[in-house]
Amino acid sequence: VQLQASGGGLVQAGGSLRLSCAVSGRTITGRSINGYAMGWFRQAPGKEREFVAAISRSGGLSTRYADAVKGRFTISRDNARNTVYLQMNSLNPEDTAVYYCAAVYARTQSVVSNVGGYDLWGQGTLVTVSS
Repeated sequence: VQLQASGGGLVQAGGSLRLSCAVSGRTITGRSINGYAMGWFRQAPGKEREFVAAISRSGGLSTRYADAVKGRFTISRDNARNTVYLQMNSLNPEDTAVYYCAAVYARTQSVVSNVGGYDLWGQGTLVTVSS
């Protein structure tokens, strides 16, 4: 499975961006992409990678958000397009970071919010919010 994140860019404070994470391939065990729980993380310069949002496998019935983005960001998945999205509204300069999408095969509808819980990562897309 490969993850390709896109949609980053430069935006003014108060603006919006939508990040996309395209998922391709299938593991050697034949696991469906729909069986993967997905997450978004971010890493600002000089800081550790931190959790942003996560969504459960398949229908994505369960989601979780970091307190810093709750009410402003929305994670969703379109299994037909093999894509996970992160809609980011009311952006502020503190949201500036490289954003990474991540995946882990899940047998339940659990959401995963820790870095160590994922074993597949995309390359990251840079989001810069100017004041």
